[in-house]
Amino acid sequence: MRTPFSLLYYFLSLCIYIISLPVILLYAFKPKYKESIPARFFLNKTPPFSREGIWFHACSLGEARALSPLIEDIAKTTPVNISVITHTGFEAASAYKQAQVRYLPYELFMPFWQNKQKLLIVLEAELWFMLFLVAKARGSKTVLLNGRISDRSYTKYLKMKWFYSRLFKYIDVIYVQSKIDLERFKSLGATNLKVMGNIKLAQKIEVNQEYTKPNGLSIIAGSTHEGEEKLIIEAFLDFKKLHNERLHLIVVPRHPERFKEVKNLMKKYADEFSLNFSCFSEDKNLDYDMVLIDKMGELNNMYAISDIAVLGGAFAPIGGHNPLEPIAFGCKIISGKKIFNQTELFKYIKNAQLIEDKDLVSAFSKALSLPASSIDEKVDLHEIKKLIKDCTNV
Repeated sequence: MRTPFSLLYYFLSLCIYIISLPVILLYAFKPKYKESIPARFFLNKTPPFSREGIWFHACSLGEARALSPLIEDIAKTTPVNISVITHTGFEAASAYKQAQVRYLPYELFMPFWQNKQKLLIVLEAELWFMLFLVAKARGSKTVLLNGRISDRSYTKYLKMKWFYSRLFKYIDVIYVQSKIDLERFKSLGATNLKVMGNIKLAQKIEVNQEYTKPNGLSIIAGSTHEGEEKLIIEAFLDFKKLHNERLHLIVVPRHPERFKEVKNLMKKYADEFSLNFSCFSEDKNLDYDMVLIDKMGELNNMYAISDIAVLGGAFAPIGGHNPLEPIAFGCKIISGKKIFNQTELFKYIKNAQLIEDKDLVSAFSKALSLPASSIDEKVDLHEIKKLIKDCTNV
């Protein structure tokens, strides 16, 4: 596996690591990265997997949760290992009690950290060159699952075709979400491509705690980012003037380090408009005008008691978040139009409103007469499950 390109790539990885050390050390002190950066860039509490089995690599929260249908099938008979990039991904992966979970080390460490696995399954766009190269060198079969290339990213991928065409040589099978993704991967030099659909359609979506639904109409703002809370709160206040029924707004920020910032914002509006406001960490009663969910792992529990779901990440240029979770609990979906990371999922959804920022109040009114958002499509995991079974029986 020692080719001139791989040696050059490894040398560049080393140079980037050395040059970036001051920035890496600076970010290591930020609460958001206090676990992931020491683990990924200094191997702090990040030993190699201690057993040979099926290794899944998922970047963050959504991808880690999407693994559930596959892990449930194999965990009783085969060791399961999971690597992630983000803190939220680590928490989601840790919910699989039978799995060993690690942060994925920076590429520089791959030759010393990786050990042989029966099968490496990498989700979506986690195309790390050394990850695949070393896995093949160790004798592991490699798969890219749920592969996708968004409209927004495709031009950037084409400019790097010289790189991706080399990387794809170390991937045995690529399962993509759609025919469009298949053509895009093919144009980059990928082979052995198969369309499977989006595996997130197969995930089991459940609550881990049941709460009493507040009286009246509940609107949830799920996985919000900076700037979106202000937009949604102001639209909620305008809608409140038009709607006689009791209204509740539940806000669930995407990132826990923003809880304090969002609390201050919500309290300011609550005081100004004489509304009652509560933080979930202080009071589990949800029967307030506005509630901040300042605790991780509660999003699905909140969708389960909500009527209308405003999805964050699509009014800010983030790319949107998973719409399947609120749909599973009968919510009516409202989203911004910046859904470039969720385009494939939204193709399957009925009765979802994709709107401009200025139309949020009217979308609330329209939602009252719409049926709950729904999804009819399913994905067939038979082929990937068979591949996993074949690898574990070797």
